[in-house]
Amino acid sequence: MITLYHNNRCSKSREALALLEQSGKTFSVRYYLEQPLSVAELTALLKALQLPARDLLRSKEDEYKTLGLADPALSEQQLISALVQHPKLMERPVLQVGDNAVIARPADKMLALLA
Repeated sequence: MITLYHNNRCSKSREALALLEQSGKTFSVRYYLEQPLSVAELTALLKALQLPARDLLRSKEDEYKTLGLADPALSEQQLISALVQHPKLMERPVLQVGDNAVIARPADKMLALLA
């Protein structure tokens, strides 16, 4: 199963979608801003990425500053909760292929997963 976590307003995400379409592979697109991930889904995605929640946060978003997410004392669960409640904070695009995933910035980072 191939899933692209996609934000259509993001040029990097649109670039990843175009590359995925050119691959000829069957995939689904998850518009995560309209269909936010649950805690369980996000936890599974982080496991596939092999990253802590902090590495999936977009630190330049206003919510990041407003919510004080730079605080190193925040737990993994607190960061996951922030990502679930504020999906705009999630780095994009993310490509998941089975039990593996990658933040596709730049888009060619996803080629290894598609091979």
